[in-house]
Amino acid sequence: MLKLMRPRSAPLIAGILFALAGFLALNATPAPARSQDDCRPANLNTANWATDFCNSIVDFSEILVGHPVKGGIPSVTDPAMETVPEASAWLSDRSPVIAVEIEDEARAYPLAILMWHEIANDEIAGRPVAVTFCPLCNSAVTFDRRVNGEALDFGVSGLLRNSDLIMFDRQSESWWQQLTGEGLAGEHAGVFLDIVPSQVIGFGSFAERYPEGLVMSRATGYNRQYGANPYSNYDSRPGRPFLFHGEIDPRLDSAVDHVLAAIIGADAKAYPFDILRAEQVINDRIGDTPIVVFFQGGVASALGDHVIDNARDIGAAGMYQSSIDGKVLRFTANDDGSFADGETGSTWNAFGEAIAGELAGSQLNWVHAFPHFWFAWAAFHPDTEVYGMDLPDS
Repeated sequence: MLKLMRPRSAPLIAGILFALAGFLALNATPAPARSQDDCRPANLNTANWATDFCNSIVDFSEILVGHPVKGGIPSVTDPAMETVPEASAWLSDRSPVIAVEIEDEARAYPLAILMWHEIANDEIAGRPVAVTFCPLCNSAVTFDRRVNGEALDFGVSGLLRNSDLIMFDRQSESWWQQLTGEGLAGEHAGVFLDIVPSQVIGFGSFAERYPEGLVMSRATGYNRQYGANPYSNYDSRPGRPFLFHGEIDPRLDSAVDHVLAAIIGADAKAYPFDILRAEQVINDRIGDTPIVVFFQGGVASALGDHVIDNARDIGAAGMYQSSIDGKVLRFTANDDGSFADGETGSTWNAFGEAIAGELAGSQLNWVHAFPHFWFAWAAFHPDTEVYGMDLPDS
């Protein structure tokens, strides 16, 4: 029988090829690392920024200049506070404020002040917070300032994306999206700030609920027309919002319609204030989570009249999980502005607290829901549902 012999040269050839591949790998010229000058966005003047632009999750072409100077709109750090009686000398019951309560310590941040500063870096009950307001998007969101255990101080970059404020932290000069709390560029790109519960309400409601609370003072160190709205009638102007180049979702009548919006899990939903005002209370679900939205009137629109307190009544709204001890409650509105659940007949206020009845003292769990202009919310969350409406055709 003939035996087929394997050529002796095969292992030799394989060895030579392996050695050659190793030699080429060791001597290959590595791709040159990109320098910061290579990464700097060509459409923006970033010469005075120390941001690590090579670490970015955003297309810089989406960013526009709203104010040419970094920090030209000055944020406030460690704002001076005053008592409710002291603030009553210049705020009316319908003055809009961002109310924040942490461990029984309550503070109010008037939009009359944040209109001009947009960010207040503060500390409440030992928790560093950034209370933020973007006038062009009517977005009022509060964040925990800590990232990896470090408390950051935030400033106003002067840059806009979808007309929304881009914040920066002074420690790394990373850029952050105000409406979402996401790091866009720099050391913290891709990081999300933790959200702190807060709500835009009227100063009168804050004073009634928190008579011992503190209010951000006009003693900011800056000379501004606190109480005036430099964007007079912005929430009723027709046409395209300022420096917004995206598509405007046509489901609502106006790009600047006011909505209360939230994300639970992967589901986003918006509730138009016109519907909230008409219904006063909405029982609904976002994804699998049962929620209730309570509406209260008597709050002036910060973006209406030139004098904020003279603006139309836009109202305020808060969202809560509507279950207690595993039981889903359904609510109706009472004539006096309170609410009642049909299951126990308990009476609730607009802050999700049972004030009378079987469940008195109970508190509904807060849902992170904040007011925005419709165009801005839809730009960042195009797949959002709108209460009572279908999603647009794709």
